[in-house]
Amino acid sequence: MGIFDLMEKYGHEQVIFNYDKKTGLKAIIAIHDTTLGPANGGCRMWNYASEEDALMDALRLSRGMTYKSAAAGLMFGGGKTVIMGDPKNKTPEMFYALGRIIATLHGRYYTGTDVGTSPEDFVEASKISPYFGGKPKEFGGLGNSGLPTAYGVFWGLKACLRECYGDESFKGRKVAIQGTGKVGDPLVKYLVDAGAEVTITDISREKAEAVGKKYGVKVVEPDAIFDVECDIFSPNALGAVINDNTINRLKCKIVGGAANNQLAEPRHGRMLKERGILYAPDFIINAGGVIAIGDEWEPGGYNEKRTYKKVEQIYDRLLRIFALAKEKGIDTNEAAEQMTRELIESIGDLKRIYVA
Repeated sequence: MGIFDLMEKYGHEQVIFNYDKKTGLKAIIAIHDTTLGPANGGCRMWNYASEEDALMDALRLSRGMTYKSAAAGLMFGGGKTVIMGDPKNKTPEMFYALGRIIATLHGRYYTGTDVGTSPEDFVEASKISPYFGGKPKEFGGLGNSGLPTAYGVFWGLKACLRECYGDESFKGRKVAIQGTGKVGDPLVKYLVDAGAEVTITDISREKAEAVGKKYGVKVVEPDAIFDVECDIFSPNALGAVINDNTINRLKCKIVGGAANNQLAEPRHGRMLKERGILYAPDFIINAGGVIAIGDEWEPGGYNEKRTYKKVEQIYDRLLRIFALAKEKGIDTNEAAEQMTRELIESIGDLKRIYVA
């Protein structure tokens, strides 16, 4: 499909291709929908196999951010930046260039950290442009956005346990964690402290072993995680891990984690339902990071106590989605998207009212 065909398919407003010769920066900024407000979405750096893969990631992730922001009650639309390249080779100059590019949008798009980028990167970018969140606490930001994201996933999984078992306790529950990065690591701690039996994996064996040793949990090879018998399978790495090849291997009752775009296709949500597996829609359960970054732009700046109180609302939000899914006889992902579309439309209608 051509780029405009893809934009029409996913409902995007704008896609911007950016190249800076001096630094070698190659970045795509996708703005999906600004009905609720300026686009908001993280900046990812990844060694993509092709430009087509980078574009598709930007399109899918930015669309997810529209739904994530709306469902979380934020007055932001959805956007995403992807940088093509190995994060090991990034330089401050790249982020100066990125800051200049995003400054040209004059507040139409705000960004924060994601896979392959760090709060320190955005300290550099913020020297050029004010539209960067997720900075270190010493610079007035929230610091590691993985911490509120993990907290939100933990509360979301509590809601899943209540829905599935009628009891939200993690004691004795078995959880398989895929990905032990900046979200997976603190999530393991929350779960272990709550009494769960945790098995982990990561594409970096070294990272997985370090986390396993730190928390005293079992480590398996990356592909073996799909075969672990557990109550909860929690994807916390890259997307599309729930697909034709993995669904029939899952030995769990719940799927919920921080990864974006966990379903390779929407029909995989229906397949999970048919197998009796409760799915926590990713853009609902993993909204802690965007909630925290959104709080940085509140009057007075970031407030951690306020942020974590907002993140806890993921629990009630998921219970409402589960109830709607049962009422309508649809899968939970469809219910979440339906609820969010209706919210965007209702607020969009209000914008017809002129405010001086």
